[in-house]
Amino acid sequence: MKQLSINGQHYEVDVPDDETLLWVLRDDLGLTGTKPGCDDVGVCGCCMVLMDGQPILACKTTVAEVTGQAITTIEGLATTSNDGTIHLHPVQQVFLDAQASQCGWCLGGQVLSTVALLNSKTNPSKADIDEAMDRVYCRCAIYGRIRTAIERSVEQTVNDATEGT
Repeated sequence: MKQLSINGQHYEVDVPDDETLLWVLRDDLGLTGTKPGCDDVGVCGCCMVLMDGQPILACKTTVAEVTGQAITTIEGLATTSNDGTIHLHPVQQVFLDAQASQCGWCLGGQVLSTVALLNSKTNPSKADIDEAMDRVYCRCAIYGRIRTAIERSVEQTVNDATEGT
C-alpha cells in the first residue's frame, strides 16, 4: 500500500511502485481534472500537478516518487465553506473571468503552472510568464486569453501584496 497526500487528504492505494501518478489520480481516486494529453511522453503539460508547490508532470512521475509529498491537483485549489459554497482559487477565478479556456483540456495545467509561477515570484517578468506558458500546450491555441489571465493574476497578486503592506 502506498500512502499519498493529495489535496490535503490522505489516501492508501494498492498499485505498483512504477504506476504513474496520472493514472492513480484518474483511475483510482477519480480526480479527472488532471488530463492525459501526450500518451505519457511528458511534452504537453496537461497532467501538471504541484508537488510541495512545485510543478511536476503526473504522467512522468511514479507513485513511489510522490509518497510522503504533498500533491495538489486542480481540484485541490478551490475551497468549500461550511455552508457548502465553493470558492475558487483566485487564479481559477481570473482564468474563468478571462475566458481562458475553450475545450478545457489544458486548463488544469495552465492554472497550476500559473499558481506555481506566482508562488515562486511575486512579480514575474514577461520572460517568466513565457516560460510558465511554455510548460503547457493548448490544443485550441487560445494563448492570447491564457496570457491575459496570467497577466491579470500577476496584477492581482501584486495589488494584494501592495495592499497588505
